[in-house]
Amino acid sequence: EIENQLITKSKTLDELKQSLALNGSAEETPEALSLRIAELCEMVDSIVSQVAQLKISMQSVLEQWRVYDEVHAEVSLMTTRYLYCIDQCKRSVVSLEALENQVKTLQ
Repeated sequence: EIENQLITKSKTLDELKQSLALNGSAEETPEALSLRIAELCEMVDSIVSQVAQLKISMQSVLEQWRVYDEVHAEVSLMTTRYLYCIDQCKRSVVSLEALENQVKTLQ
C-alpha cells in the first residue's frame, strides 16, 4: 500500500516538473520551485529505500515467527504427552488403614 502511494506521489512530482517547465510560477522563481521539487524527489527516493529495507526486515520477522510457531506447537505436544505419561504412571493413593490390612493379609 505504501509503495502504491509512493508511486502516485512520484507521478505527481513528475507532473509538477512538467508543469513548471511549461508554465513557470508567478509566486516563486522557477529555480526555487525546481530546487523544492528536487528536494521532494530526494525525499521520495529516501522513503522508497526505507520501505524496501522495512519489507526485508518484515520478511525476516515473519520467518522467525513461523519458526517460533512450529517449535511452540512441538513443545506443546511434548508437554501434553509428558503430562499424560505422568498421570498414567502415578501410584494410586492408598490409606494407612488399607496398607495395614494388606500387610495382615500377606502375613
